Amino acid sequence: MTAAPDTARSVRAWRDGDPYTNALRAGRGPLYLRRGDGWLLPLDVERWCAAPDGADATVLARCRGPVLDVGCGPGRLVVALAARGRPALGIDVSPAAVDRTIRAGGTALCRSVFDPLPKEGRWATVLLMDGNIGIGGDPAALLYRAAQLVAPGGTLVVETAAQDVDERVEVRVDDGRGGRGPAFPWSRVGHRALRSYAEPTGWHPRTHWHYAERHFTQLTR
Repeated sequence: MTAAPDTARSVRAWRDGDPYTNALRAGRGPLYLRRGDGWLLPLDVERWCAAPDGADATVLARCRGPVLDVGCGPGRLVVALAARGRPALGIDVSPAAVDRTIRAGGTALCRSVFDPLPKEGRWATVLLMDGNIGIGGDPAALLYRAAQLVAPGGTLVVETAAQDVDERVEVRVDDGRGGRGPAFPWSRVGHRALRSYAEPTGWHPRTHWHYAERHFTQLTR
């Protein structure tokens, strides 16, 4: 069994990260994850707040049964699934993200993935989109938790980094204009690294694909 990562610090950081809240409320960036050495990872707030794009459509087409979107952000996928009559729930530690999802017509809860959740062990599809395999800074712990959430024979769709990377770092949400949130653990995982974490946590890679510059892997129990 893999121990849970330092989620409390991550939850506080996202919840209290004013640059993130402000960006979601405005529906636009700039917004970044800033590493301790100053390296910046751009966060695509405008895409998150828009309707699903072509890459998202490839994920939506693979969703079966009840869907749990972990780290749903402003809820574009939850809302799209609801519009198709699919049962879907988003969870996010940011009240601003949950509020935006609900106002757009989706269903969402302000929860960490490591909190008790509805229908544990009965979700047919679990989503970790937009780099959310990084939640908590411990991919193995997150994959183990996802295995507890999904139904037997269910699937997990993970959006990985485009690069062949496997790193665990401390980052801050940064608006590029002087506004920064508190530090929290995060990880970046490419397709190859995801495969190395998958089988020890009960997952088997099934399909890998990319659309434009975004990369996805579907895993099964």
